This record gives sequence, C-alpha cells and structure tokens, in this order.
Amino acid sequence: FNTRKTMKKAYVFPGQGAQFVGMGKDLYDNNEECKALFEKANEILGFRITDIMFAGTDEQLKQTNVTQPAIFLHSVILAHALGEEFKPDMVAGHSLGEFSALVAAKAMSFEDGLRLVAARANAMQKACELQPSTMAAIIGLDDEKIEEVCAGIEEVVVPANYNCPGQLVISGSMEGINKACEALKAAGAKRALPLKVGGAFHSPLMEPARVELAEAIANTNIQAPICPVYQNVNAQPMTDPAQIKENLIAQLTAPVKWTQISKAMVADGANTFVEVGPGQVLQGLIKKIKADAEFSSASI
Repeated sequence: FNTRKTMKKAYVFPGQGAQFVGMGKDLYDNNEECKALFEKANEILGFRITDIMFAGTDEQLKQTNVTQPAIFLHSVILAHALGEEFKPDMVAGHSLGEFSALVAAKAMSFEDGLRLVAARANAMQKACELQPSTMAAIIGLDDEKIEEVCAGIEEVVVPANYNCPGQLVISGSMEGINKACEALKAAGAKRALPLKVGGAFHSPLMEPARVELAEAIANTNIQAPICPVYQNVNAQPMTDPAQIKENLIAQLTAPVKWTQISKAMVADGANTFVEVGPGQVLQGLIKKIKADAEFSSASI
C-alpha cells in the first residue's frame, strides 16, 4: 500500500482576472526578501508596478500590461516566501499562471519569467488592437456541444478555456462571439456571458502575439523543473525543457485545458491543492472535479 500516492500535493497558480488592488502589499511590508524582489521587478519593468498593485485603481490594474506581471509577481513572490514549506509533487497554472508555475518550480529564473510575462502582455495587447475581438463564458452545456456549435460558425470563434465541467470560455471576433452566443443559447446553454476582456485570448487571433513571443521564449533559458508541470496545451506532466518551451509558445493560440489538467492531477494522486496567488478561482474549478480534495490558499 503506497501512502505516497494518496498524499500528493499540487500547487496551482491563477491567471488573468484574479487580481485585486492591495495584492502583495503584506509580503512587501513584512518580508525583506519579498520587498527586494518587488523592487527588482519595478526596475526590470521600468515602472513602479508596486504602486499600482498596492494603491492603484481597478481600472489601472485591469490593463493587460499591468495585470499579467502583477499576478505573476504576487504568485511567484508568495511561493518564494513559503520557503521550505513549498514542496510540490506537481504544479500547474491557468494561462498566465503557467509562467508563475514554471518559475516557482525552478524551470525559469524570476528575472527571465518576469521579462517573458511582460513581453507576453505587450504582444497580446498589440494583437488585441489589430482586430476587435472578445471572449464569452458558456455555462451549462457539454464541451462537445460547444465545440460542435463553434465549428459550424463562419467567423473566428473557438473554445479557449476548458475551466471545469459545465463552464467553457469561447474566444473570437466580435461577430463570431455574438453568433456563437445566440447559437449556444438555442442549443441549451444556461448562460452565455460576454466577458470584459481586451481581446480573443487563446484563439487564432493571437497569432501575431505568438510569433512575437516565440523568439523571446526560444532565447530564454529553461531547465528541468523540480517537479512535473502540467501544461495548458496538452494537460500532460512535462519535465523536458525543450517540450516545455514548445508548449509555452503554442499556448497563446491554443485552448487552456484546465478541466483536463485537474482530472490528470487527480488521476496522478493529487488530493491536496494549494492555490498560490490572488483569489481562489482555481479551487472553485477543481472542486467541480474532485469535491473531496483538500484545498488551501498559500499564506505566510
């Protein structure tokens, strides 16, 4: 009887949308090492992101070029603050959170991770400005039905975030999303809610961003992580640096398979999930897959 199999701990890292004003301030105020990392981040980014994180407005924090590095910093610095307590058997991150997971699992340095996240945010912002596009959350319909309806629409519209059973986010052109929402409601979706996002993340419309980021990722030093990283594009536990890079590059235009990641982690023995970063969004999603798992938010 292998007790190890039944006692695995997974650390999960949130993506865009989890941010709130004041995030990370306690780490900055109460931990010298954390404060030094925040200040290093201000230097690398060329602006005082800590001012916006700790005392900005919701509007300021919602700008993609602020949101992404802000969530990354809160997650990674919190993982650092856990010190010896941070002993993951596996890690995963939702979209942007994958970068936090890779840095926390020591596959990438703090500095390289932050530079990539900043480059990713800027590339995504530019791609959003090229074509008006958006996303919508579809509630209460099978994934297969949503895939089928999207495939039947002439415009660009694709499944983007498989969040949990009964919740899938679609992504595409304004016209594509409008048509898909109507068609999905007609097909029995309980709700089809347009999201307040700047563009069609994880869709073919992010191709310009993928091309721009591919070079930056290719030139970044990635090494084998301290534990498997379950990646967004294939929901598989990855440890090979070359494959991790390929998957990171593909991530911008491919869907986030969070439902599949959660199921894979549970199948591989995860029964305790620790969310590292702002909010508790991921705990809520994983509960839909394993209601009896133990959950906690990282705190120091």
